[in-house]
Amino acid sequence: MKAEELRELSIQELVEREKELARELFNLRFQMATGQLSNHTSIKKIKRDIARVKTVFREKEAVKDKAGA
Repeated sequence: MKAEELRELSIQELVEREKELARELFNLRFQMATGQLSNHTSIKKIKRDIARVKTVFREKEAVKDKAGA
C-alpha cells in the first residue's frame, strides 16, 4: 500500500486499517512459529505498511492540531 493511497483515507479509516494490519501480522507470526509460513518477506511488508499507516495518521493529526490552534 502506498502512502498516497493512505492520505486519501480518513483518520477513522486509518485506525481501522492499522488494526487490520496488526491482526494480519499476528497471524503471520503465529504461522511462522508453527512452521506454516512459506513467505517470510510478508512479515516485513506488513510491518512497513503499519509504519506507513502510523506516519500518515501522525501527519493528519498534526494538520488537525495546527488548524485547531
